[in-house]
Amino acid sequence: MGAVTMGCGDSCPLVRAKVREEWNIPDPKDLPDDDFRKIRDLIEQKVTSLLAQPTG
Repeated sequence: MGAVTMGCGDSCPLVRAKVREEWNIPDPKDLPDDDFRKIRDLIEQKVTSLLAQPTG
């Protein structure tokens, strides 16, 4: 099992994961709609790329 964090910078010790990946993505909640959509699209791209990686 893997874990993705989004810029919190914490090691999240209570989450047990064999693989950890840090995505430095800004929190979109207070952004204007166009910027919010850019962040949404970036997350979609990263998730799609992550799912395409072989598991082992």
